[in-house]
Amino acid sequence: MTSTHTVLHDPQGRIEAELPLDREAHQRLVTAVLGWSGDPGLHEGEYQQIALQLTAAARAVADDVRRTADRLPADHPARILAEHILDEAGRRLSKALQGTADCVQGRARLCRALYGRLDRLTEVAASCPAV
Repeated sequence: MTSTHTVLHDPQGRIEAELPLDREAHQRLVTAVLGWSGDPGLHEGEYQQIALQLTAAARAVADDVRRTADRLPADHPARILAEHILDEAGRRLSKALQGTADCVQGRARLCRALYGRLDRLTEVAASCPAV
């Protein structure tokens, strides 16, 4: 049997950088999760699925934050702050997922924070000369 899949070698992430984030879907999910007042009573597996979606979204946004920060000079304050935020995001994303509302809401807050950083970095990078 032959495979119908093609494996791409893209160590610089150029292909991924060309793909737009599904920001609207991510933001709807973040808004819904952060709108929970108390435990919505979902099953553990449902929480884990939502947490997985938010984890994937956070990783994708973090990659965009990294690419945008890399366009700034190494000593630019916005780049230094972005690197600090990315380090913290990496620590938070490395923690095991829990099938709880608290875990899901933590991932949602992380996504929201990363999108906020991406927006600010995009503005700064647009006004800075290319490195």
